[in-house]
Amino acid sequence: MLNKQVYLKEVTLLFLWMGATAFGGPAAYIAMMQREAVRNRQWVDDQTFLDMVGATNLIPGPNATEMALYLGLARAGWLGYLISGVLFILPGMAATLVLAWVYVTYGSLPQVGWVLYGVKPVVIAIIVQALWDLGRKGVKSLLTAVTGAAVIVLYFFGINEIALLFGGAAFVLLIRFIPRFIKRETSALSLLPVAGIPLPVLSAGAVPFSQTTLFLTFLKIGAVIYGSGYVLFAFFNSEFVEHLGWLTRNQLLDAIAVGQITPGPISTSATFIGYLMGGVPSALLATLAFFLPSFVLVAVLSRFVPLLRKHWWSGAFLDGVNVSALGLMAAVTWTLGQTAVVDWFTIAITVAAVVLVFRFKVKSVWLVLGGGIIGVAYKNFLG
Repeated sequence: MLNKQVYLKEVTLLFLWMGATAFGGPAAYIAMMQREAVRNRQWVDDQTFLDMVGATNLIPGPNATEMALYLGLARAGWLGYLISGVLFILPGMAATLVLAWVYVTYGSLPQVGWVLYGVKPVVIAIIVQALWDLGRKGVKSLLTAVTGAAVIVLYFFGINEIALLFGGAAFVLLIRFIPRFIKRETSALSLLPVAGIPLPVLSAGAVPFSQTTLFLTFLKIGAVIYGSGYVLFAFFNSEFVEHLGWLTRNQLLDAIAVGQITPGPISTSATFIGYLMGGVPSALLATLAFFLPSFVLVAVLSRFVPLLRKHWWSGAFLDGVNVSALGLMAAVTWTLGQTAVVDWFTIAITVAAVVLVFRFKVKSVWLVLGGGIIGVAYKNFLG
């Protein structure tokens, strides 16, 4: 009983802090989770964490939130599951509500780019360290190395992320299957087709606002969304700008900005959009609807992931998913780096953060806070 209380306290403190300080998108959030839950606290080992990353990439919804749920469950059971998910979302949602009120009241957003100027290079260093740790587990052979490299290259050719994820998994599975087929040591494989679920455009022009429509629309998006935050905004544009006519494109761009400048999952843009529609009640309703499918899907998925390593074919598929997810994470990190490392000062911050991460094992909280303070100081006194 005492251990359970200790574990719940650990989950509460970690995900409350992480929800309040995590910036940079899913790759950055997952890297911070790896650093804190695996490297610093040993809640799970690298292979288990990597299997979690691969598995959550197979289901729709915001991957970072799903990883928070999974880690909370692994450490403190179902109550930890609920606490980790809620606390990871809550700080960003609260910050988004404040900015939405400022936006509606004054017609503009406060300037917070100074903080991000210093935080973003630090986040790149944290991601690099996570890629190093996870890569040593995920890249198990020449086959997985080639698969990961191919995913990185194809990503920059504009190939869809989900196609790369499942394609990489299928490739590893196929190559491992061939020798078994030749030796007649395998049974028949059943391949599960992956079909995208489109969001239909039902009508043109504005649709009268209702809380029910708001809830169902966000629930639908949360249940089918795959890919990066930018894919999420494409769904928002299709539904709320083009289909329902509830937002202008300028308002959508402002919602995107808020999702990027507030901590926690970028998906809290849903909170901002809900507030614009109907104040605090609609903001809370939109947030609940968007994240609800993730809570359900991860609960179901958690029952199956431990079984995936028990058969060679499911293990091969998961190895392919894992290395493909790492390839996507590396490619996204390069893209993030182009926006984070923009001048000599951010180069210096990145180099210093890499040294602090790898050589001195400095905790993420101090790195993030230090980066924010340095960014503000530089912009105010030297920039």
